[in-house]
Amino acid sequence: MNFEPLKYIYLPSQNAAAYTLLLLHGTGGNERDLIPLAENFGKEYNILSLRGNVSEHGMPRFFKRLGMGVFDEQDLDFRTDEMVAFIKSIADKEGFDITKLIALGYSNGANIAGATLIKYPDFLAGAILYRPMQPFKEIKSAGTNNNVPVFFSSGRLDSTVNPNDTQTYLNNLKELGFAVDYYDIPTGHNLTADDIKLTAQWLATSFK
Repeated sequence: MNFEPLKYIYLPSQNAAAYTLLLLHGTGGNERDLIPLAENFGKEYNILSLRGNVSEHGMPRFFKRLGMGVFDEQDLDFRTDEMVAFIKSIADKEGFDITKLIALGYSNGANIAGATLIKYPDFLAGAILYRPMQPFKEIKSAGTNNNVPVFFSSGRLDSTVNPNDTQTYLNNLKELGFAVDYYDIPTGHNLTADDIKLTAQWLATSFK
């Protein structure tokens, strides 16, 4: 496969045994976007922030789409493999524990994080999904026996995501063995202080 490297920023913590927050931006974002958000969760985490390799009218994304809410699943499949391979390739160089990755994705970034959960169910130690959509129409996955924790927050007023589709996605993740904590926040597609507060609480209880 013709994988390409991803642009990234790595910020190590002072803790050799730290978990690493894998930051995955939304459409039009970059590897700097979510670093200020991650700083709300303390200095005990390493930060690995990636930039998607796909450009949509000049806006970085992690995979192509065919229209609003319609994913190019073939490209998503390829880009998920590409991202996982890239992370594995830099783990030794940067010095983070590949078994202690917690994905934190917003919108497009949450969707490739979800694709990673489905394709590589035991690759991530956990995942934070902000405003996600189910990445693949058909879920083909062996699932996990490790009770991998997942934080999932939707916006109650989010016009880009169908609430029925959200419930289906939640059910599918649970059936695959993920321990999903779901939060329906009274907002749209944007992130709020509630997302940050709830995430901080979730991290503190899920990764002591």
